[in-house]
Amino acid sequence: MDTRGRLQRKVPSQNEDVTAPPRRGSDAFPLPLRLTNFFFLFLFAGTAYYLLIRWGDKNTTSTPLHVVNLSEILSLIGVIASCIYLLGFLGVDFVQSVFLRSSSSDDVWDINEIDDHLDSSIDLTSEEDEEIVKSVIDGSISSYSLETRLGDCKRAAAVRREAVQRITGKSLTGLPLEGFDYNSILGQCCEMPVGYVQIPVGIAGPLLLDGREYSLPMATTEGCLVASTNRGCKAIHLSGGAFSVLIKDAMTRAPVLKFPSVRRASLAMFYLQNPASFKRLSLIFNKSSRFARLQSITCSISGRNLYPRFACGTGDAMGMNMVSKGVQNVLEFVKTEFPDMVVIGISGNCCSDKKASAINWIQGRGKHVVCEALIKGEVVRNVLKTSVEDLVELHVLKNLTGSAMAGSLGGFNAHASNIVSAVFIATGQDPAQNVESSHCITQFEAEGDDLHISVSMPCIEVGTVGGGTQLASQSACLNLLGVKGSSDEEEAGSNARQLARIVAGSVLAGELSLMSAISSGQLVKSHMKYNRSNRDIGPSSQVKR
Repeated sequence: MDTRGRLQRKVPSQNEDVTAPPRRGSDAFPLPLRLTNFFFLFLFAGTAYYLLIRWGDKNTTSTPLHVVNLSEILSLIGVIASCIYLLGFLGVDFVQSVFLRSSSSDDVWDINEIDDHLDSSIDLTSEEDEEIVKSVIDGSISSYSLETRLGDCKRAAAVRREAVQRITGKSLTGLPLEGFDYNSILGQCCEMPVGYVQIPVGIAGPLLLDGREYSLPMATTEGCLVASTNRGCKAIHLSGGAFSVLIKDAMTRAPVLKFPSVRRASLAMFYLQNPASFKRLSLIFNKSSRFARLQSITCSISGRNLYPRFACGTGDAMGMNMVSKGVQNVLEFVKTEFPDMVVIGISGNCCSDKKASAINWIQGRGKHVVCEALIKGEVVRNVLKTSVEDLVELHVLKNLTGSAMAGSLGGFNAHASNIVSAVFIATGQDPAQNVESSHCITQFEAEGDDLHISVSMPCIEVGTVGGGTQLASQSACLNLLGVKGSSDEEEAGSNARQLARIVAGSVLAGELSLMSAISSGQLVKSHMKYNRSNRDIGPSSQVKR
């Protein structure tokens, strides 16, 4: 079969209406394919039933079977015609769906791989796929159930993608479909996929941290970010490297509990915070996972509502699911002591997850890391193109005074979230946890002719197992850093803790370079050179204001 004949479908342009389905052989029927199938099923059942009745009548009256009238002739023709249709259409389709589904599906996508521009145009050559697309559009099949119904994650993404294009009338040209393992995200990363977004990954470094060199993968679409971090890494390397200390490692979860009175709520608070109760509660908590280790319970009370904040170690996992499971087990036990307790929610926002909060800034969440470096005066002058005095003054007026004037919460830095986000996306972390993970106070101090710089980050929430860390691209970036997967059980959590140190070291490099660019007046010039493009700006749009 000539495969090029199956590639004649027009690729939709950016603004083209794609609601019109491709023409198929079944369009020759006067009725939709579903109604046509129903018609022939009804024809077969009706004519077969009529012939059986006539056969019984002839046996009763001893009439020869070969003597037939016009109605019986028409019924025989109906039976034969419906059998041919049902075997030819439904029978072949059944065999293909059971025995040839994977091979026929792969054949379609192998053909699409001939031309990369067909990534966003789905060639639904299967009549079954076309019917499923129509069923998704009319609501008879739920989009979220396609993976289960089809048993093929890639095929489900293709069908869903086509349905979205027809429903919205907008093309998804430019959003790739090919080249991604959709099985790897099923049930753990993303629901109802229709493709994937490409984010370039740059490498900064090497970062010399605690005597080891690291090449830093950074996923970003912001120009200058990788280059700037790379310059900071160079300055740190030439000055002998950076050094880090992990202060604390504890993920938190704080449910909200309601009691009939303030007295009962306070009694529960005393019980949870009583050292005599902690041993029993920690045993119950730790049974939820071989890596879960309850460290502390601190409570806040508001009227008759109680917010106990559980903090625990989670091994190499970021640990939110692990902590939630352990907290749930503890609450079930506490309810035996306080049967009037009502669990309003497993999370009461006192945790505090994916939100900037004073409790995280003060008590920490995840990994608390402090990182420092002593940058030589000559490196500041020759590599960073500024002076120690100017950097210190800028730091005081910008990172400290300026942030205080803005009422900043955990934002006493130049751009820590830039670095955290880029490393998080590259290594499969939860990007939303950039909110608290970017809590950072940067310090610049003159030490003789040299510059002492440090970053204190109390809420770095990272893991090297689970979630997006298991995807191929993100796993490769973790492997580059030497922290892929789980560490030895004797050193449980060492990979995740090392990743947190690397994040802090990366932020240190980024802070050093950006502050130097601002101090030397190079920030605007470098961004105008590397971070601006007229590629998508036409002559008419350039003159608009």
